[in-house]
Amino acid sequence: MSSNNFRDKSRKMALCGVLSALAVVLLSLGGILPFATFCCPLLAMLCLVPVVEVYGGRTALLFYVAVSLLAIFLAPDKEVALLFVFLGYYPAIRPRLNRMLRSRLLRILCKLALFAVGISIAYTIAIKLLGMEYIVEEYTSMQGLLVATAAMGFLLWLVFDRVLELFTLVYRTKWHKKIFKA
Repeated sequence: MSSNNFRDKSRKMALCGVLSALAVVLLSLGGILPFATFCCPLLAMLCLVPVVEVYGGRTALLFYVAVSLLAIFLAPDKEVALLFVFLGYYPAIRPRLNRMLRSRLLRILCKLALFAVGISIAYTIAIKLLGMEYIVEEYTSMQGLLVATAAMGFLLWLVFDRVLELFTLVYRTKWHKKIFKA
């Protein structure tokens, strides 16, 4: 094994290790700070951007699986962990999705469908398997609140998609060269 190949594999392992630790810490904060239940999974997803950019979608999906498993076992708030498990893959597949779907409207609809399916599965598991019936109780008393929350969730997902785009651009233009200058 050449020294360059060894150095590249070492960098890959170090970058993925540090970013996965950061993602797990962010997910753990979601359980500590009650208002961060929805913010922390999104912040943890941003940790996938450098992995996608440097090593591609396959490595990013492996990274996502590792962080998901760690989140399930280590995150104090299982709702936060489930949100990451069922939505966290998105930054890894986003570039390919953008390349495959030329129509902007079709891309938006597909991204919203991925969000809807992910949220539906996450909350079904939270309620049915983990016994988080209090989630149902919060929304059954006010049906309008459920509709408003869903609408805000879809809007937030579209905003997050734009944030991913901008974060990726900043990573490419400013951070990548600083991280990999040696």
